[in-house]
Amino acid sequence: MTEKAEIWTIGRILKWTEQYFGNKGVESPRLDAEVLLSHVLEKERIYLYVHFDQPLEASELAAYKGLIQQRVNHVPVAYLLGQKEFMGLTFKVTPATLIPRPDTEILVQAAVERLRGRENCSFADIGTGSGAICLSVLSFVPGSRAVTVDISPEARTVAEENAANLGLADRIEFFTGDLLEPVKDRKFSAILSNPPYIPEKDIEGLQAEVRCKEPYGALSGGADGLDFYRRLCSEAPALLEDNGFMAFEVGIGQAAKVAELALENPLIKRTEILKDLAGIERVVIAYM
Repeated sequence: MTEKAEIWTIGRILKWTEQYFGNKGVESPRLDAEVLLSHVLEKERIYLYVHFDQPLEASELAAYKGLIQQRVNHVPVAYLLGQKEFMGLTFKVTPATLIPRPDTEILVQAAVERLRGRENCSFADIGTGSGAICLSVLSFVPGSRAVTVDISPEARTVAEENAANLGLADRIEFFTGDLLEPVKDRKFSAILSNPPYIPEKDIEGLQAEVRCKEPYGALSGGADGLDFYRRLCSEAPALLEDNGFMAFEVGIGQAAKVAELALENPLIKRTEILKDLAGIERVVIAYM
C-alpha cells in the first residue's frame, strides 16, 4: 500500500514560507511569500485569501519551492518575477538593470511637472537602466520625445523591450555609451539622471540582495559617491536649450554638494532641492 502524498494547501504553504523566510532574515516574509505564490498561480494576491484551503498541484509546489530557495539566497523578488511596478506602469527588470524604487518617482514627477506645456520638448535620460524614468515621463507628457544612454548593452535591450511593451518605441531613441558621449551634439529641454551614487566604502553595508545581486556599476559612485555628478554638472548644461534644466536623484546627504557642483557651471543660474515622502532631500534640479 503506497503512502498518501502530503497535502499542501495555499494557507499551509504560506504559513510555512512566512516562518522560513523569517528565520532566514528575509525582510518582508509574509509579503514575499504571497507575492511569489501569486506569481506561480498567476492570480491576484486576494485569490490566496479566498482560496485558503485549495491544495497545490505538484508542479505548482515545485515551482514555488524553487522561488523560495532563490529568495533565501538573496535574489530580489523583482528579479524572480521579472518585473516591477513603477509610476503605475509595469517594467521588465533583469539582473542587468537596477530595480526601480519609489524614491525615483520624485524625480519623474518633477520632470513631468516642468516639461508639461512645453511644445515639442525633448529630454535625455542618462544611465537609463530599465528605462523606468524616461518611459514614465513619456507616458505622462504627451508629445515629448526622449533619448537614453546606458553603458550596458544588456540594460539597453531591457529598456527597448519596455518601450515596445508600453507602446512608446516611436518616441524614443536608445544609445549605448559613456554618459553624454553619444548625444553630445544634441540639445534638450531637460537632462535627467539617477546615476550611481553609493560611496564605495558603503557598498559593503548594503543589503545582501542589493550588494550581491544588483549591478555594481549602477550602484558605485566612486570614493565619495559624486563621481558621476561631477561629470554631469560639467558637461550637461552645454546640451540644454534656453530655459532647460537638469534633474538628478541623489543619495542621503548629497543634495547640497550636488547643487554646489551644478552652480560651479556658469550656465546654471539657480538650483532647487526636492524632498521625498520621508523628508529626505532626494532630487536636485539645476536651471539654465
